[in-house]
Amino acid sequence: MNSPFLASSIVPIRTGNRSVISLISSVIDPTLSVICLLLVTAAAGHPLRAQEMVLAVLTFVLSYPGSVPFRVYQPGYLRHLLGSWGLVVGLLLVFGLMIDSLRQFDQNVLATWVIATPVVQALGHWLSPRLLHKVISMRPEQTAIVVAANSLGRTLARSIQDDPLSQTRIMAFFDDRTPDRLGEVSEAPVAGGFSAVAQFVRANKIDQIFIALPMASQPRILKLLEDLRDTTASIYFVPDIFMFDLIQARVDSVGGLPVVAVCETPFYGTTGVLKRLSDIVIASIALILTLPITLTIALAIRLTSPGPIIFKQRRYGLDGSEINVYKFRSMRVQENGPEVRQATKNDDRITPIGRFLRKTSLDELPQFFNVLQGRMSVVGPRPHAVAHNETYRKLIKGYMIRHKVKPGITGLAQVNGARGETDTIEKMELRIRYDLEYLRHWSLRLDLKIILKTILVSFRDPNAY
Repeated sequence: MNSPFLASSIVPIRTGNRSVISLISSVIDPTLSVICLLLVTAAAGHPLRAQEMVLAVLTFVLSYPGSVPFRVYQPGYLRHLLGSWGLVVGLLLVFGLMIDSLRQFDQNVLATWVIATPVVQALGHWLSPRLLHKVISMRPEQTAIVVAANSLGRTLARSIQDDPLSQTRIMAFFDDRTPDRLGEVSEAPVAGGFSAVAQFVRANKIDQIFIALPMASQPRILKLLEDLRDTTASIYFVPDIFMFDLIQARVDSVGGLPVVAVCETPFYGTTGVLKRLSDIVIASIALILTLPITLTIALAIRLTSPGPIIFKQRRYGLDGSEINVYKFRSMRVQENGPEVRQATKNDDRITPIGRFLRKTSLDELPQFFNVLQGRMSVVGPRPHAVAHNETYRKLIKGYMIRHKVKPGITGLAQVNGARGETDTIEKMELRIRYDLEYLRHWSLRLDLKIILKTILVSFRDPNAY
């Protein structure tokens, strides 16, 4: 039974329409904002200069991936659209003020562009699905069957049926279990057992076959593939590992063999380069802008309490390796051993200057040097004490997954209020949920949004002490 046919036939399911939709969703907002800028500039009679090209590139990068198109009538759509565009405009404005470049642009052109872009984006969101549906509907309908009426197979069938752009019709399920064991199957009729698959495919000229059997059923899968050797149908294997909670799951190849990344960092390839470049740029700008504050804090610490200005903390970094994290010293006692007592409200170890620094998060400023060293990132899961790691990795599922990325100065958990003392397991679990959510949905725009929100909440967070 072992043949080249088997190796080449079991491939991850490809959802072509969804891939197209995902691509369009990612690029439509950045593309439309750039097109709008170019059109407004041309309409004003201005030549396209290097400044406009730089602005266009920055706008595309900050807008990528786009907001949520195809949902124009969804409640909250307008707020989401204007909020996303407002974030991009705000970041561009801050950057322009920092390098004093706003005077190089026609203010009327900029104002018109800022106002017109969300209108153009909304129009694009409304038109895109309609145009895409027309293009896809020109293709002939594909017929498909699902082998195994289990939860995975039925979830797949519903996903295909609920896709408004799908050109695939689920004809039937096949399963060896009796009707009383299967229960009600509403997505499609059960046309027989596994032995009837090949005959049904040939008789009905089925285009696609989805095998949703668990990987433990390898003998049955191999038998099915042997029976289907003389068909022209496309055969897809739907691995049951995708029923688990995966982090950045993707398909790759190693030595020419297909592999599935079950848990992977989001920062590989170009995304890794983009993340590192953004870290270097943001950390460098932050250190320059905060230099007077940094020097003032250092002097205040030196004059008000004995001990070093900078406190080095041992923390776990990327892939669980130990790193030294820098902070302005805010306590009279330095704890860095196997047992670390968390800071609490009115903690008598905290100095008067240290209390202000912790309240405003200014004690974290030296960590921008950690970012330039490559040990940390500006945004990422906050590093925990080594002693805390050893405790919580045994208590919280997926705790160590947060170490697939570099620890950050700020993170999604912190801007959502999950900071301060973790005196219960539930508080730490909440932090980990936010950390894993960040890994699943990372984008440069999410990083910038977290940075902006960090600045806004730093001086009014009741959990900072």
